[in-house]
Amino acid sequence: MRVGITGYQGLSDVTELLVRGELWRLITTYGPYELVGVTALRPGPETWFAEAVREHGGKVEVVLPASAGPLPDTELARGATAVHRLAPAERGGLGDDLGRALVGMIDELVAVWDGGSDGEPARIAALTRRAGLWVHEIWPAGCERPA
Repeated sequence: MRVGITGYQGLSDVTELLVRGELWRLITTYGPYELVGVTALRPGPETWFAEAVREHGGKVEVVLPASAGPLPDTELARGATAVHRLAPAERGGLGDDLGRALVGMIDELVAVWDGGSDGEPARIAALTRRAGLWVHEIWPAGCERPA
């Protein structure tokens, strides 16, 4: 099962604890050998998700926008089973459209977001649903939107 992640960045410490718990609960419903987490490894939910996937025994793949610099020198990045860098838009690629790329690479999406209609998590969740894929919304009681 290929599972992607999107979510708000800049979340509070309390929200991080709540979200990490829910991510772990969800991730452990998958068999570790079938699970591939697909992430851009941005700070916050995308990194927490990758950490949980690895801890559970799954694999992590990284997708990077065309404008991204080098892959971060982190244990998660070095341990990725694959790195997918998007081709620049001027060369016919998706450029920095991580949402469209992600939807084309996954079976399901985890969205760490309050269900509102604004922001990148809302856009990616909508793209995922239009593609007929399942979206797991994670926003436990007590979470706070980023400032």
